[in-house]
Amino acid sequence: MIQPPFPVLTVLIFFPIVACFLLPFLKEEKAVRVFTLVIGLIELFLAFPLMGFDLGFGGYQFVEKTSWVPAWGLFYYLGIDGISLLMILLTLLLLPLCVLCSWTYISKRIKEFHFCLLLMTSACVGIFAALDFVLFYIFWEAMLVPMFLLIAVWGGPERKYASLKFFLYTLAGSTLLLVAIIAFYKQGGTFSIPDLAKKTYSFQFQFWTFLAMALAFAIKVPMFPFHTWLPAAHVEAPTAGSVMLASVLLKMGAYGFLRFCLPLTPLASVYFAPMMIGLSVISILYGGFVALGQKDMKKLIAYSSVAHMGFVTLGIFIFTIRGFEGALMVMLNHGITTGGLFMLVGCIYERSHSRQISENMGLGKYLPAYMFFFGLFSLSSLGFPGTNSFIGEALVLIGVFTEKPLIGALIIPGVMLGAAYMLRLTQKLAWGEPAKAQNWKDLNLREWIYFIPLAILVFYIGLSPGLTLKAIDPTLQNLLKEFSNKTAIVCQQVEKGNYSMSFANKNIGETR
Repeated sequence: MIQPPFPVLTVLIFFPIVACFLLPFLKEEKAVRVFTLVIGLIELFLAFPLMGFDLGFGGYQFVEKTSWVPAWGLFYYLGIDGISLLMILLTLLLLPLCVLCSWTYISKRIKEFHFCLLLMTSACVGIFAALDFVLFYIFWEAMLVPMFLLIAVWGGPERKYASLKFFLYTLAGSTLLLVAIIAFYKQGGTFSIPDLAKKTYSFQFQFWTFLAMALAFAIKVPMFPFHTWLPAAHVEAPTAGSVMLASVLLKMGAYGFLRFCLPLTPLASVYFAPMMIGLSVISILYGGFVALGQKDMKKLIAYSSVAHMGFVTLGIFIFTIRGFEGALMVMLNHGITTGGLFMLVGCIYERSHSRQISENMGLGKYLPAYMFFFGLFSLSSLGFPGTNSFIGEALVLIGVFTEKPLIGALIIPGVMLGAAYMLRLTQKLAWGEPAKAQNWKDLNLREWIYFIPLAILVFYIGLSPGLTLKAIDPTLQNLLKEFSNKTAIVCQQVEKGNYSMSFANKNIGETR
């Protein structure tokens, strides 16, 4: 790793916050948009030292640690590994794209809107970089406020209901997460996440702390049956809100399972794995079936996210290296593809003022560039070979069929449903009979600019996933090794012959 000349993670977290306080001094709306766009591009430039990330090292890099509140044992503790690196880069890429896709979509309270975008970016980077439990929780809660405001202020007709439901669900999960954090501090004597991960805890302690954390993360993913806040939030949120919600916020739940549940509560993770696998399978099938029947494009993509994130949690709780790789690749690629789809829905809504499929058919003749990108992101969403989403789902399926062939057979209909609802949507938009005459205009230069980077990533990761896998493999190998070792230690304390223990002995510690 090349040591950067400045504390890069701190700068990435606080630079957008500093920019927030400069927004009130800008008088013109265009100046606000241009300023935020420039800040987003500078933020990407400031992340350039992360390119010095050592791909062969699985531990934390770019570590910053300073005493924060000595009396309570709190540290300002930051660092990233292969898991958090990808999520941070995705977050930073989306900030300027969200500014561009909101250029004409947002017409009121411009300063406040861009304030929320900048604040959310800071909170999201902080979540993925924090190595102190309290610091992580502060960023976790800070993220809730700007997302709530984006839905409540700039959302659709039912924005109050959607924002309140989002807030209450997330707050309920956050409360349980806080209880788990306090329990780990009392048991481990520290808030340091790496230090807590080195300790071994009793099965009873793991049982209850896993339940508390898993519920918080399952709500955020969201897993069935905690998914009901998601369609409402997506449908009512402005385009940028939907992009950030789908591409970044949903990933925080899966990130929590990888960062906290498996390292801190390994035996409980194995014990509850059958339940988590079952809920994942239900999420995949339920999300696919419901998406197939939707008439609103945004709601269809929202339910597809429930299905895609089901692949993520399924890959995690199979406890194999292929499952872990697939889960993380699906997290990254879902953010790229679904973010692009929501931007495309925003584009067409600005033209037709409707998200109904029936009101936006027959676009292939009038908007060829638009349909090119829609077709590309749709093929990616269904996991077409050569696109970025294929490699993630393929790895998850390999992991599942290797360990649980029956579970693999159960999710095959989910894969087929993904193709059915995305191809149906694309076919109707491209060749359907228009409901009424429209004065259609194809993509403008600004829209081309924010679709091209995502399209490049679709092809690059799809055709050459080696670099991405090389970045995440050492971290995931370490995670699986430590998970297996700690589970073996605690297994000795538990009565033999238990079903969950035979499940553990069969499934963990295998690296392929």
